[in-house]
Amino acid sequence: MAGLTAFSLAACSPKGPSRPPCPQGAVCIEAGNVSEPATLDPHKSTGTWEERIISSLIVGLTDADPSGNAVPAMAERWETSADGLTWTFYLRDATWSDGVPVTADDFVFSLRRILDPKTASEYASLLYLIKNAQPVNEGDAQPDALGVRAVSPKVLEIVLEHPAPYLPQLAKHYTMFPVPRHVVEKLGDAWIKPGNYVSNGPYVVTAWKLGDYVQLAKNPRFYEADKVCVDQIRFYPTPDATMAERRVLRGELDMNADMQSNRIAFLREKAPAYVRTHTYLAVTYLAFNAAEPAFKDRRVRLALTMAIDREFIVNKLFRGGQTAAYTFVPPGVAGYEQANAPAWAAWPLERRQAEARRLLTEAGYGPKRPLKVEIKHRNTPDPSLYLPAVQADWKAIGVDASLVQNEVQIAYAAYRARDFQVADAAWIADYNDPMSFLYLQQSATGPQNYGDYSNPAYDALLAKADAEPDAKVRAGYLAEAEKVMLADAPIVPIYFYVNKNFVAPKVTGFVDNIVDQHRARYWCVAATPPSRAAAKPPQG
Repeated sequence: MAGLTAFSLAACSPKGPSRPPCPQGAVCIEAGNVSEPATLDPHKSTGTWEERIISSLIVGLTDADPSGNAVPAMAERWETSADGLTWTFYLRDATWSDGVPVTADDFVFSLRRILDPKTASEYASLLYLIKNAQPVNEGDAQPDALGVRAVSPKVLEIVLEHPAPYLPQLAKHYTMFPVPRHVVEKLGDAWIKPGNYVSNGPYVVTAWKLGDYVQLAKNPRFYEADKVCVDQIRFYPTPDATMAERRVLRGELDMNADMQSNRIAFLREKAPAYVRTHTYLAVTYLAFNAAEPAFKDRRVRLALTMAIDREFIVNKLFRGGQTAAYTFVPPGVAGYEQANAPAWAAWPLERRQAEARRLLTEAGYGPKRPLKVEIKHRNTPDPSLYLPAVQADWKAIGVDASLVQNEVQIAYAAYRARDFQVADAAWIADYNDPMSFLYLQQSATGPQNYGDYSNPAYDALLAKADAEPDAKVRAGYLAEAEKVMLADAPIVPIYFYVNKNFVAPKVTGFVDNIVDQHRARYWCVAATPPSRAAAKPPQG
């Protein structure tokens, strides 16, 4: 490739027997990845830290281009019926990393597998748009009732329950990724182990050192292997963003998938070439566990929602470009005008907190009977920063809130098991459409509807939206549904994200985008870093 060279960024990597050096003459990248992956199985994954690795190994019908847009991948092209319900995908000639051809049958097997209740996929409900997906997933229909079939080895047909013009966007999400049937049927869950893992993407797994790194090497059988620059990538769990930042500046890591928000302004001044932020389709929120007696009362939920000073959090604590959230769907989502915030969002904080005290008193709480709640949260930088402010805001209305920190994987496992009172969570769009957010509070969603919110009126509006072919009318139904949900206050939107990456200037092909998807197949290393990289690394 013009202007690129086989330069190894791993030269300054930590030495030791568990971290062999970059092969001589190869291009290697050391990537901070926030958390340890729980799995590399696309049908059992739930986290972005897993998606970054899995999307380097497996390619779906579509994939993300450097700007995050859906482009043809395993499907070279597709056709849609006039009613928008039948999609026909024409697959390219490609093989798995062991040389076995990738066929439409691999996709049929994979979609049946993720929806099989025995797989226990926590993401299965994302695919309920496929005909009979929900009854299959709930055990009320056999897997062969699913609306997918192999017309021929290279032609896949998918029949939907309702029109979904966003299907190409969804097809680049790991829930629709194929897995190698010939390997999975033989090895079962052991197929994801290094040495067993067979992939169809730009990389293969060569090592997985638990708590240390996952190592990938270029897949010579990938259909565009000649366009893949980086020969080897190691993904490291980096829960401490500040420590990871220092490692990037020392050259031990070449990038990290997070920055501590309240350091962004400092880093922009001292090391501007490393700081990568961008508008992001993501929201941080608190979820109330509907099984908790106090949270059965809407007045309690609403009081806790109103009392939080979101502007202080984003403007004083973070200062990284985040914005206060009074709705759930972020700005910038395709085909959607952001729903109106509740009327109280325009009130001064003092008035909101006075109203919150009144609501709590009505619900039977006060100085003689204070409400006590526990907030379970992730150990990543931003929750640890903003939740003490929430704790203080709730104390101001007479609520005693305690904070319990958990490692990210453990926290989300607790949320899915409903082992919490209040959960600190975040959601990142799986595809650029408002349903990617609104379906979370749908009754049928299952584990990822952490608080078990259920309102037939909300569900009915989402169903009307699904059946509506007119995009503008559909958006109206969705906005109405969001309004219903926000009035019920089963969740507390806190702030809308910016994506935050800390990337060495030598790394090329890393393009900031609204979905924060950065496929490793596009990365490389510049022979000479851009001149803006001359900024001195900060000492703080």
